[in-house]
Amino acid sequence: MTGWMRGLRAAVLCAGIAAAAPAGAQSIGGTYDVAGTNLDGSAYRGTAVVTQTSSTTCRIEWTTGDTVSEGICMRNGSAFSAGYSLGSAIGLVIYSVEPDGSLKGLWTVAGSEGVGTEVLTPRR
Repeated sequence: MTGWMRGLRAAVLCAGIAAAAPAGAQSIGGTYDVAGTNLDGSAYRGTAVVTQTSSTTCRIEWTTGDTVSEGICMRNGSAFSAGYSLGSAIGLVIYSVEPDGSLKGLWTVAGSEGVGTEVLTPRR
């Protein structure tokens, strides 16, 4: 990944969380079931694994079909954001942390039209 891509990923991640409330006590981590819609409206399913790297930051990996995407993530209050790479493209997802621990979000990929939706449900 080029330096400008790393810089852009960091910038979009920070922009997504800049207006959120202070970090909450509940941690986010573990394995999640993924259900979402692509930019064209088609549905997808898979899993996501979130690994804490500090009290507010983490790494995330989604597996949906044959596609694996990796990124960095951060929690701030009820906001949870991730910048990720999808092949050579950069993406951004912004989730709302729900009371039941699920994450409901919208995502996009740089240079693409529209947004997709995604819900991460923690495995119990």
